[in-house]
Amino acid sequence: MIGKHYRTGLPIEVGIREGRITAVTELEMSPPGDCLPWLAPGLVDLQVNGGWGLDLNTAPLCPDTVVQLTRKLKSQGVTSFCPTLITNSSVRLAEAASIIAKAVRLNRDAAEGIVGIHLEGPFLSPEDGPRGAHPKQHIVPPDWEALSRWQDAADGLIRIITLSPEWPGSASFIARCCESGILVSIGHTAATPEQIREAVSAGAVMSTHLGNGAHLMLPRHPNYLWEQLAADELYGCMIADGHHLPLSVLAVILRMKRNRAILVSDAVSLSGMPPGSYHLHIGGDVVLTAEGRLHLAGQPELLAGSAMMLHNQVGYLVEAGLCGLPDAWDCASVHPARLLGLEQAAGLEVGAPADIVSFNIDGGKLSVLQCWKNGRISPQSQE
Repeated sequence: MIGKHYRTGLPIEVGIREGRITAVTELEMSPPGDCLPWLAPGLVDLQVNGGWGLDLNTAPLCPDTVVQLTRKLKSQGVTSFCPTLITNSSVRLAEAASIIAKAVRLNRDAAEGIVGIHLEGPFLSPEDGPRGAHPKQHIVPPDWEALSRWQDAADGLIRIITLSPEWPGSASFIARCCESGILVSIGHTAATPEQIREAVSAGAVMSTHLGNGAHLMLPRHPNYLWEQLAADELYGCMIADGHHLPLSVLAVILRMKRNRAILVSDAVSLSGMPPGSYHLHIGGDVVLTAEGRLHLAGQPELLAGSAMMLHNQVGYLVEAGLCGLPDAWDCASVHPARLLGLEQAAGLEVGAPADIVSFNIDGGKLSVLQCWKNGRISPQSQE
């Protein structure tokens, strides 16, 4: 395939064999590739609740929903993702985890695209504000036996857990998660700065949608946001959709976290749907505005997830001038891949998996043209 390298802008030809990149060759062209699409490594989304009317958190979940979502995401350049299960009853979480595992067992697309389940809850803060739209009746303290049951139901697929370290015993629970291979992310928290530091010392490696899932009013300092920003050990996830965070906060996260800054969609089932009033498992009655803001009905200040996909967030960062295309794209591909220990962290280099996206970008509008997973083109990207 031929296109412009996303980091250099130079025309290149990418060779692929047996699912891997075998060559990246610069081409001499006149004019120098202006009419060519861009080529970049596949996007990696660590937080996807759904999209296009497909919901991972509404029972009963079926394997086909998981497969359809995987394929839809791939058509938008997402070659690897973490299906995200949010706070629910213990039984419902086990059921949903088992269905995702079943989809991975039975379907090649799901097996290749799903790189682990992200469990967002139920070990979150019960306080209004940090709890966000998570149902309070299902918020509980960290429980290793419960997590073990969900992991068994998931066939070991749970890879990330978001929790609040404000609960007693959180540090030992985090350490146990790390020993078992589960990455711990801090989120939806009312923890003290000391509790944040203890969580990091115990092995927490990430902040879930940093700056969101927080109190509307905080002490200027110290507080749990400053503490997470200052912790070099933590990757910082952010939602850059124009609604969750102002540009100033996005700029601070990018500067503080640098190569540990990660874009996540936090996409819910209403992503790709027309504006209107809807009902979700998380949040209940919600409103999707024409501007793409998704909020609780009657409480426009409280968001209920994002309705913008990952490639659009890359375009948003570029158009806002917060970073160039190479760095914005890496926040949505190389950085999350590195956190998960995926080979895709090598990017668009020889030897890396042939997870590749071709796209055009005009200002802040980024349009995915084609997507390859392990060297095979996504059928939907040819439509």
